[in-house]
Amino acid sequence: MASNHYRSQVVSKQLAKYRQMSEAELLQQRVKSGREQFSLRLQRATGQAVKPDQFGKARRNIARLKTVQRAARAAAATGEKR
Repeated sequence: MASNHYRSQVVSKQLAKYRQMSEAELLQQRVKSGREQFSLRLQRATGQAVKPDQFGKARRNIARLKTVQRAARAAAATGEKR
């Protein structure tokens, strides 16, 4: 149970960091994460050793970035602060 609690704390800190970023920084981070995901797939295809859990982490990180971007756009459309 302690590991789940620790993981949720890490995710919360990561989300807080993403929420403080500008739209351009979020886009840049999303591109970086996409490249990382592509690199992992390429490494797996060429037979290099890759930790399997890294695929899920990369995918979830991209999803978090997309969620924060969408929330920022929605807040901007309604005139709210982030």
